Amino acid sequence: MSRLPVIVAQGGISPAGRTSGFHGYRRLVLESLEGNAQKETIEALRVLRNLPEDTSREAILSGTLVRRLEKNLFNSDAIDIHQAIKAEEGTEIVLSARRLPDPLPEGWQVEPLNGGRIKVRISNAQPMLVPCTRKSSVNAAGQLPSGFSPEKLYQSRNHPRSLAMTVYGASDAIGSSGIDWQGLKQKLSPDDIAVYSGSAMGQMDYNGYGGMLQARLMGKRVTSKQCPLGFAEMSADFINAYILGSLGNTGTSMGACATMLYNLEQGLQEIRSGRRRLVIVGNSEAPILPEILEGYSTMGALTTDAAMRQLDGLSDSENPDWGRSCRPFGNNAGFTIAESSQFLVLMDDELALDIGADILGAVADVFINADGFKKSISAPGAGNHLTVARAAAMGRAIAGEDALRHRSFVQAHGTGTPQNRVTESQILNDTAKVFGIKNWPVAAVKSYLGHSIGAAGGDQIMATLGAWKYGVIPGIQTITGLADDVCSEYLNILQQHREMAPSEMDLALINAKGFGGNNATALLLSPTLTRKMLLSRHGDQAMSSWQKRNESVGAQQEEYERGCLDRSVNPIYQFGEGVLDGTSLSFSDDKIEVPGFGKAVNLKLENPYWSF
Repeated sequence: MSRLPVIVAQGGISPAGRTSGFHGYRRLVLESLEGNAQKETIEALRVLRNLPEDTSREAILSGTLVRRLEKNLFNSDAIDIHQAIKAEEGTEIVLSARRLPDPLPEGWQVEPLNGGRIKVRISNAQPMLVPCTRKSSVNAAGQLPSGFSPEKLYQSRNHPRSLAMTVYGASDAIGSSGIDWQGLKQKLSPDDIAVYSGSAMGQMDYNGYGGMLQARLMGKRVTSKQCPLGFAEMSADFINAYILGSLGNTGTSMGACATMLYNLEQGLQEIRSGRRRLVIVGNSEAPILPEILEGYSTMGALTTDAAMRQLDGLSDSENPDWGRSCRPFGNNAGFTIAESSQFLVLMDDELALDIGADILGAVADVFINADGFKKSISAPGAGNHLTVARAAAMGRAIAGEDALRHRSFVQAHGTGTPQNRVTESQILNDTAKVFGIKNWPVAAVKSYLGHSIGAAGGDQIMATLGAWKYGVIPGIQTITGLADDVCSEYLNILQQHREMAPSEMDLALINAKGFGGNNATALLLSPTLTRKMLLSRHGDQAMSSWQKRNESVGAQQEEYERGCLDRSVNPIYQFGEGVLDGTSLSFSDDKIEVPGFGKAVNLKLENPYWSF
């Protein structure tokens, strides 16, 4: 019998705000919540954005979700570029002697002047690059809430933005869990823990690979941090080194826009097999950069201002509605790029009950399939048909046919591109038809948050856990109707929020499609169904004991929430603390004891193969 991977905590930061406390989810469905929940989330956003107490509700909310690009990231009206020109023969320029190239370019003749200056005469026509600016054709993005800067909350030391978001997001998941982590480590050995987290795009801003590649071309120096901090798996490394102090398994599994679900699959398999008892799964992505926008835009993948104007019948002088730039399953023109950092804490069912952890749901399975032979590396293929069908079949196997047909819903990839609306709706419609599902509820939260590339699956999971908590599935409110080429005979593609009782939402399919044929679909189980399964396996007494222990966990969660609101809680960043080396460990031929952990690393290993 496999162990069940239980989701015991979530944390992070997205354009909707802080993930913990369900605030990120609540921002999506704010108007459907009762008054106190609305007030709490608006206050959480105000604090996150560092706004005065008398700031209006409208002003607080205006700096969230998809919106026009703000200048704190870069000025989209004046992006720095170099324009290629040609200096004609006989051109003369005056330079500081300190700035004179060495060796001199061919055809340069120099003459010393007063004041440390040099006159240069160019005897041959020569190409040159001169600084200038251009205006971006893309001006909408899903940005973190205005005024929120994760790197200012700890000693970031020139960390790339994605890594600063990792520190905040993973700290939020751990802090909001309500778990005594030092006490928890007394129940575990170092190899009971794993961290799977990364970034599909890597760290591409100036403090990471972006700066390393740009520096010399910009006349600057490469720093000693840009290369090592740029690695895609550095998100996991930071969690191990500065947040958890973990010596367990680590890494990331890359799958383009399905990367979060690839990491989730690793965590699922580790817990289900019994190899690990605690796994942190996440992704952190900060792709809102001029170069990345230009790359996707050149592919024709991003929606431009001009395309939105054409869709809405606006003149060239009118501003488009940037907040409605992402329109899944409607008449659309491309996706909207976004940044996000999302993390889950997974435990096996026995450990979760033993410590009284929260039960937000469970990960039943994650299915991954490639596309096979392709016409284009970016075009969708057959693989996503397999992942969705397999996830639906697993839902039927676990909860029964009635649950799949009447108590399940889908968080679609829903990018907002013309190609996605056709292919994904066809996949979901075909699956619903063959499994006898009618009016299958389909949501697409990129309509609010944009597409955060590798972290997008985390955004979908965040919205799913919230729907189970509050009974509201976010609708796609950026569209006025479905496009004519969308397949929806057996689907209910939600254009408004859908209220459903927890008993009506046993199963959720999280779908992701990535460039190159990276398809993944996760099957999540609701907290109600998860508790039923735990009761069946562990019995009444174990569940009663869990309930009692969960009371102290709830108290710690409330304390964390208060700390976030009064700004007394900062991200965990333990730089240089508790550093271990070989002399810190106690070795024998059958175990290794590590300070801080209650159980040793077992060296009494069995041959996993066969005797010879």
